[in-house]
Amino acid sequence: MSKLELNPLEKISNGMTRRDALRLMGLSPIAASVLASSAVTTSASASDAKGKIVIVGGGAGGIMAMARLRRALSNADITIIAPNEVHIYQPGQVFVAAGEYAPEDIIGSNLDLIPDDVKWIKDEVATFDPDNNTLITRKGEKVTYDYLVVATGLTYHYDHIEGLTADMIGKNGISSVYLNDPEKGTADGGPITWKWFNDLKEAAKTGKPRVICTQPATPIKCGGAPQKILYLSDDYLKEAGLTADFTFALNGDKLFGVPAVNETLNKVVQPRYGNITNKFKHNLVAIDAEKKIATFETKVETKGAYDEDLEEYEVITTIERVPMEYDFIHIVPPMSAPDAVMNSPLAWQQGNAKGWLEVDPETLQHNRYPNVFGIGDVCGTPLGKTGGTARHHAPIMVANLIAQMEKKALTEKFDGYTVCPLKTQYGKIILAEFNYLGAAPSFPLAVGEERWIWWAFDLYMLKPMYWHLMMKGLM
Repeated sequence: MSKLELNPLEKISNGMTRRDALRLMGLSPIAASVLASSAVTTSASASDAKGKIVIVGGGAGGIMAMARLRRALSNADITIIAPNEVHIYQPGQVFVAAGEYAPEDIIGSNLDLIPDDVKWIKDEVATFDPDNNTLITRKGEKVTYDYLVVATGLTYHYDHIEGLTADMIGKNGISSVYLNDPEKGTADGGPITWKWFNDLKEAAKTGKPRVICTQPATPIKCGGAPQKILYLSDDYLKEAGLTADFTFALNGDKLFGVPAVNETLNKVVQPRYGNITNKFKHNLVAIDAEKKIATFETKVETKGAYDEDLEEYEVITTIERVPMEYDFIHIVPPMSAPDAVMNSPLAWQQGNAKGWLEVDPETLQHNRYPNVFGIGDVCGTPLGKTGGTARHHAPIMVANLIAQMEKKALTEKFDGYTVCPLKTQYGKIILAEFNYLGAAPSFPLAVGEERWIWWAFDLYMLKPMYWHLMMKGLM
């Protein structure tokens, strides 16, 4: 099923290809433990700080926070509130969509990750009351805390697009790799999109399908994911000697915020395909699934009257609706913090991050409630809605939370680290690593270059590292 084929000359001495060696390493828990020995820094003895800690969320951020706090506190009193027994390895959804993973390859269990000494309330929070250090669950249970860690992740809003509901995904040429429901134990976006790849391939055998890939106006989980689907589906056709007319419609004004990555996408990746039209500043607002028409809003600026005092022309901004016909469309839905966060005092009340969890972008401590901390996608920080960001959040947030418990200064600082393994074709990835200041490569390799080693790492190594190291608080 895999598309990556290496040159036979790349076989290593025992006859095993480098690809097979990487696969063996990736599937081996022993390899993970070896990595752990080099990845984990020996720390001082566990803190004896006391206090009831409540963690809200059972995804990557919540589980990492829980695991690290258990290791860092000698007498940890931890409650986790999460409805999902199923744990989805969400970075793997694109590999399912591309036919590299089977759907079951990304499904795990929180039953294996949450130990018996952690109280687990299998519910979700309906209301936060940080002024009284309490919260109310969906089932009406009142929970008090001394310290709160908000790790709720974010919420998808397919219904914010006029004419669209989540149950339409997988029908009438509509796909979305993001579609999942951990509480129900489903991650349908990957297999639906893999079918979409193959339906597109069949259509391309007899014509030249019109394909639209979208990216919304809101912050999203893994900002590079819309382009991953764009390039992988195009490459899937290219391998079969087929083609289609692709349109990438995005609300932004550039393909990627990191200049080196943006340059490679513009000068190398898209010209290689030669069939992609970019529609910048186009935000999907409506869809007619039966007629296969997607409607976008775009801002148009025109020159108005001349202002004698300012000695310049007035700029008039209007919003136009632009309909586009398609045969296939991949939709990335608008996203937000969950309602319980967005409608609570914990959210930013104004500004660009309004509705997201208000935390200091460096310490990850709430600006107005010092016993509240955040981790992961829910945080209203300038960068960082990826699993790699949450991994970098975890040690900083935990260290600062314990410092708060010990009534010490918060000295650990998050630098904004974000990583996006941008898949530009089968077998090639640009590992886009950046922080608040710009490009921030972890290895002495150019940030904007496509490399097969990043594909091999992402496909074979990252998943076992996720389960055996990150979710255990070891990395």
